[in-house]
Amino acid sequence: MNTRPIIGISMGDPFGNGPEITVRAMNDPDLYRRCRPLVVGDVSSMEYALEVAKKVSGISLQLHSVKVPAEAKFEYGTIDVLDMGIVPASEIPHKEIDGVPQPFGLGATRLGGEAAFQYVVKVIELAMAGEIDATVTNALSKEAINMAGHHYSGHTEIYADYTKTSKYTMMLAHENLRVVHVSTHVSLREACDRVKKDRVLDCIHIANNACKALGIQSPKIGVAGLNPHCGENGMFGTEEVEEIQPAIDAALAEGINIPEKKPTPPDTVFSKALGGWYDIVVVMYHDQGHIPLKVKGFVYNREEKHWEAVAGVNVTLGLPIIRASVDHGTGFGHAGSGHANELSLGNAISYAIQLAENR
Repeated sequence: MNTRPIIGISMGDPFGNGPEITVRAMNDPDLYRRCRPLVVGDVSSMEYALEVAKKVSGISLQLHSVKVPAEAKFEYGTIDVLDMGIVPASEIPHKEIDGVPQPFGLGATRLGGEAAFQYVVKVIELAMAGEIDATVTNALSKEAINMAGHHYSGHTEIYADYTKTSKYTMMLAHENLRVVHVSTHVSLREACDRVKKDRVLDCIHIANNACKALGIQSPKIGVAGLNPHCGENGMFGTEEVEEIQPAIDAALAEGINIPEKKPTPPDTVFSKALGGWYDIVVVMYHDQGHIPLKVKGFVYNREEKHWEAVAGVNVTLGLPIIRASVDHGTGFGHAGSGHANELSLGNAISYAIQLAENR
């Protein structure tokens, strides 16, 4: 059993959905058969999340506070928490109506941003030191971490900075649909300017290596165009001709399998991926990849007015350590309600386990 990978899980913003989602994900005996999960966060927040889970869902688990991973028990029924001691219990709103916990309603705060940032830094340090085998992140608020003085546009940039990584990208995945991004958290105008041959080729390399790390022996890679109809040979834009096609040609010369040998129009590339034409798609900007993944993974029940599924995984590729993440936000407006959906976190942990085992 000691061969199970140790997965460090950052708790996310203490005033968001991360603590509750973490409790719900830990309420799975199969998880402990597959890995050794260690939560990095604050015991104060996890205690409240346990209280909420017990009242709303009848979940009954124990907390075990540790200072180093070696002190963890890694036994189902007990959540090991590496306690950072940042958020005092007095700062957590305990709001109830008729005995039922209610949403916090705090939104982004400096304290929440500072705490969430430090949890992430800690899991990175543990992974770089070899004390854990992979990292998984709950959601943080970009506004909150910037309020706390940490000027990053998201997890991906924090990881790249603290691991000193220059060539990296984001992969989103849900079941067999996977995408990697040429650019992410920049304006759409800037995203177009970042579509350059060298960057596209780097992302093709990273996508190919990621599939192999997941056990796909001969990956098939689709490369999305930037412009409508891939520019129609320059009529609607020249990026396909001047930047994307040269990157594809270079990758093909290296033996990388790009079945169509040219950019695929963005309006058909994802349907083809779902049909098995590709194992992964290189997309040119943030929303080009995020929208199809979330249309597939996020399911809202309009009659019952709740999310039935919030699925999907965000993986940072090109790092010296493994990082997988939930593919949703902090859910400030619902935090404390006890109805947060843990599916995306469970998916992220599964991806981290798979990557750790293949590594």
